[in-house]
Amino acid sequence: MMVHMGERGRARVAAALGRWVEPEEVLARGRALREDVSHREHRHVRLAADRPSIVEHVRASNAGRLPDLVPLRVGRMLASPFAFFRGTAGLMAGDLAASPRSGLDAQLCGDAHAANFGLYGTAEGQIVMDVNDFDETLPGPWEWDLKRLVTSLVLAGREGGVSDKGCRDAAEDAVRAYRGAIRHLAKQPFLDSWTALGDQSVLSRVKAKALVDDFAKAADKARRNTSARVAAKWTRRDSDQRWRFVTDPPVLTGVTDETADAVVGALPGYVDTLRESRRNLIMRYGVSDVAFRVVGTGSVGLRAYLVLLHGNGDEALVLQVKEARPSALAPHLGVAPAKHEGKRIVHGARLVQAETDILLGWTTIEDRPFIVRQFRNRKGEIDATTLEHDRLDDYGRFAGALLARAHTRSLDPRLLAGYCDADGSDLDEAFAKYALDYADRTEADHSELVAAVRAGRLQALIED
Repeated sequence: MMVHMGERGRARVAAALGRWVEPEEVLARGRALREDVSHREHRHVRLAADRPSIVEHVRASNAGRLPDLVPLRVGRMLASPFAFFRGTAGLMAGDLAASPRSGLDAQLCGDAHAANFGLYGTAEGQIVMDVNDFDETLPGPWEWDLKRLVTSLVLAGREGGVSDKGCRDAAEDAVRAYRGAIRHLAKQPFLDSWTALGDQSVLSRVKAKALVDDFAKAADKARRNTSARVAAKWTRRDSDQRWRFVTDPPVLTGVTDETADAVVGALPGYVDTLRESRRNLIMRYGVSDVAFRVVGTGSVGLRAYLVLLHGNGDEALVLQVKEARPSALAPHLGVAPAKHEGKRIVHGARLVQAETDILLGWTTIEDRPFIVRQFRNRKGEIDATTLEHDRLDDYGRFAGALLARAHTRSLDPRLLAGYCDADGSDLDEAFAKYALDYADRTEADHSELVAAVRAGRLQALIED
């Protein structure tokens, strides 16, 4: 049956969808932004006028964390300048806020360093690589993510013994790959660009052949990294025939009955945040145990629980229930705290990732916001600190292309292509110069942290 749309109906659709414009018109809008902020203006590191001392920043960022885990967080940040960088997204955001802005905003990862790109499994079992940490996600200048990525490549390369020339090459190639991916996606049908996956085929498109073996090894390991494997290694059946976690302090510890009840009691609220078909799936499982697990570097000290569930027979499913704090970028973007920080993180991940964990959701426990996700969803990684020059270079190209795809989920790639694509080498060189200089700044900040610990101004727990 053909439905004839009246004039008012057509007007409503037009208002919702907007006026169709020629692609060249959109590209021209992006190009025009270079008149206000040229590519070369991204070269310069500008520090925040009110930049705190490192001790002040670390103390402020530790507020609200579990006090007994704060020394462990500081200890992990002491390990290297790159480890320090991973725990100080807010410090860099304050500095980035002092820089000129291109005028184009995307949904940011917010902490797009090299260790926050990882492998995971799609619902169909395919192994892909993508941005995989959204604790700081907010809309903001796309260049903040890219500057954080290229700086992290320099720091990771230096930790792995790569020369400054090699680190510069990796940073420049990451930006070049970012521009190339943006240019490619700007020419694609919207549906094709929206569903583009970060699978192994991207390695060929960005000429990252030296990374093929690393990706294959990481993917093979990721396929085995499942809830079933966690259950086999970390749980056992007690005399009462219930499956429980085997504790491994300080990383994995038991919780009180009151805490376990609070976590389990918050799961129905989590279920309500899933899509309807997935609610039917998760409701088939039953809870066996709850434990506390220390996570990450920047996240150490947050409340993070593992929930062991059992399904069909011996089938195990492990969920991570992790406290969600306000984004460290929020004060520097003039954004008010979200009504629910877990919901902010989940919505950001769903917008940025091409394929998101089908069990990703949020809940509230004792008035604190949390996210909930599969603990091991065929997750894997390529450790950038272990890569030699040519492989770090390829990793930079791969990550740059993945970040470009992530940004185009929220920002029209034609606008971004217009801004990036004049004499692109200027942009590549500018971001690489920024990365080297900010890496120097980070090394100085890390030295300040080391000195503060030695002087007893901060406590640190060094793990074996």
